[in-house]
Amino acid sequence: MRVLILGAGVIGSFNAARLTEAGQDVTLLARGRRLADLRQYGVVLEDFRTGRRTTTQVRLVDQLGSEDAYDLAIVVMRANQIPSILPALAQNHRIPSVLFLGNNVAGPQRMIEALGRERVLLGGANAAGAREGHVVRYFWQGWMPLLFGELDGVPTPRTEAIGQLFRRAGLSARVVKNVDAYLKTHAAALPACAGAVYMAGGDVRQCAHTPEAMKLFLQGCREAFRALRAIGVPLKPSATRLLEWIPEPILLFCMRRLFDSRLAAIGLQTHLDTSLDEMKELADELRVILRRSGRPSPASDILFAEIDARLARCEVLRSPLTA
Repeated sequence: MRVLILGAGVIGSFNAARLTEAGQDVTLLARGRRLADLRQYGVVLEDFRTGRRTTTQVRLVDQLGSEDAYDLAIVVMRANQIPSILPALAQNHRIPSVLFLGNNVAGPQRMIEALGRERVLLGGANAAGAREGHVVRYFWQGWMPLLFGELDGVPTPRTEAIGQLFRRAGLSARVVKNVDAYLKTHAAALPACAGAVYMAGGDVRQCAHTPEAMKLFLQGCREAFRALRAIGVPLKPSATRLLEWIPEPILLFCMRRLFDSRLAAIGLQTHLDTSLDEMKELADELRVILRRSGRPSPASDILFAEIDARLARCEVLRSPLTA
């Protein structure tokens, strides 16, 4: 299977290296400084737990041509970056399957409109980490499978082939029946998380010790989950519903421990530092769902305002000074 991975961040680089090491025919699309680093150093991965580094030489390209033929394209980009790659994918009719991995609250409609329903598959990220210069520090364990599937939830020969592709590389992969619900459930909690961390000055560990921010985070998550169920989206995995019923003091204790951990520092902090634009897009998409549900969302309103305010401050800092 010829595979093109579009996006050379943490997740794209991790999967490109692991699949290449397993003997798969993989090409990684990268641009700008990242492309220059990959050409000079290769894909350099560092295991967050052990510190072990590996270097893998992966075939590289800087664009997708209309006649480039691949069996599968895997798009690993932020939610707000997806529209930028859709025109190139739409012009290319030699890639029959396009798997979008990443955060998604809005659903697959814009991908369907650009590519046609039959080409689109959805999935979630299967690793976490941060990029430090040309080195990708990653966190991955076997309990972090690639969850993906067809839009109609029916397993097909191509989903089996994709699953085998990852499993041969030692990466767990599982086809799920309602992948859109899995993605919505996961992504619905991210704006609340981002807003709480930004409220605490942008520091995940400081957020763990900011009671007001942590309480708003949990309340925001519950508001988002209730809104999803109100519009007919089941929470996936089903165990997520426990977050609506477990007493708040117990949840706060667990969430504080998580936010004040090394894992949060590598898996969450850097993502929030570098993806403010994506958090804004997810928050805006979730606002639409909250309005559709008719459910009150006081905590979400406060947390989303924190995202808006942080983005506004960043835009002011980026603006050129005028006389």
